[in-house]
Amino acid sequence: MPGYRERPTPADTSATIPVEVRLTRHGVRSDPLRREQDRPVTSIELFFDVVYVLAVTQLTELLLGRLTPVGTAQAGLLLLAVWWAWVDTAWITNWFDPDRNRIRLMLIVLAGVSLVMSSAIPEAYGDRGLWFAGAYVVLEVGRSLFVVSTLPGQPALRRNLQRLLTWRAVSAPLWLAGGVVSGSTRTALWAAAVFLDTTSAACGFYVPGWGRSLASEWAISGAHLAERARLFIIIALGESILVTGSTLQHARPDPATLIALAANFLGTVGLWWIYFDRSAGAAQAAIAASEEPGRLGRSAYTYLHIPMVAGIILTAVGDELTITHPTGTTHSPVVFGVLAGPALFLVGFFLFKRLVLEVRALPYLVAVVVLVGLAPLGPLLEPVVLSVLASLVVVATAAVSSVVAARAAGSHAQG
Repeated sequence: MPGYRERPTPADTSATIPVEVRLTRHGVRSDPLRREQDRPVTSIELFFDVVYVLAVTQLTELLLGRLTPVGTAQAGLLLLAVWWAWVDTAWITNWFDPDRNRIRLMLIVLAGVSLVMSSAIPEAYGDRGLWFAGAYVVLEVGRSLFVVSTLPGQPALRRNLQRLLTWRAVSAPLWLAGGVVSGSTRTALWAAAVFLDTTSAACGFYVPGWGRSLASEWAISGAHLAERARLFIIIALGESILVTGSTLQHARPDPATLIALAANFLGTVGLWWIYFDRSAGAAQAAIAASEEPGRLGRSAYTYLHIPMVAGIILTAVGDELTITHPTGTTHSPVVFGVLAGPALFLVGFFLFKRLVLEVRALPYLVAVVVLVGLAPLGPLLEPVVLSVLASLVVVATAAVSSVVAARAAGSHAQG
């Protein structure tokens, strides 16, 4: 979600005051160079993120009960809604000081509404459709209305937020109408709403008469946004661990189950290692030093983290299925969860690394090809065996990427 910095004009009597000081008086920090690059994520932001642990858990449970092409697409729509509710708030707290009372109160209210939205996810395509849609609309429209109303005297940033509000107001009737109807009509309406919400940032929130936002003018703290995205990845990985542990509680304590547990845990560790070993910190430094942090923030953190989060959730589904039934016939939903989950994560991470660090990390693409190649063999293997193979691919990819990154760092240091 883009943001502008205030550009003083000769008629502006406050033009002699540094822009970052003037905006901070209103709880906004919009200097494009972000003199507070190392500003840590605040406790109220972490409190808000805690609610999304439940959202990720509920999405996993929803997908477990809908492992069909239509069900997967429906779960994907809700994932995108949850993501936009979270990431739009992350952009707002990047511009506004979360420790100011009115912003803190806003986040508390948003956390409560997010709790309602998250609790409705399992029945979003049933009796709780209007609950989910209503909470989502309150989050998106209500947040935008609040920040626009608390931004007197800052026309550039305010106009940008008005563009956002306009797009969210256009999609809101589709969300609410979808919550009222049922079946395929609900899915179609929500798909249209998600399309509007997803493409709005890429379109620069264009509004006739107001024009569009330019990425070169988006003013963010790149390091802060990167840290927020890293924390959401931790939330998703933590949910995967939670699913594995809670499933084991009710599983048979036999060797096959324990092997499945070990494979799933190592696979999750491998995903963590791939993201956090070196690349996450390097990407954070890259966006902090970028001349256009807003462009990288939109592409790398707003969009390219979606397939990574989706891949982790899908991996958690595969983990639960393999621990529940580690032996016997491997059905297509198990093959899909065990292989497509890490493959989707690796595709997203490859694109992320290519965009931010300008590195062509071929080991990730090789791993994706191997995972896809295992799909025809899936039904011929027991679930635990397929899980072990998939985890070995992920762990091997993590090891190779670490070696390559270490060599590159050594060569750079010697140069």
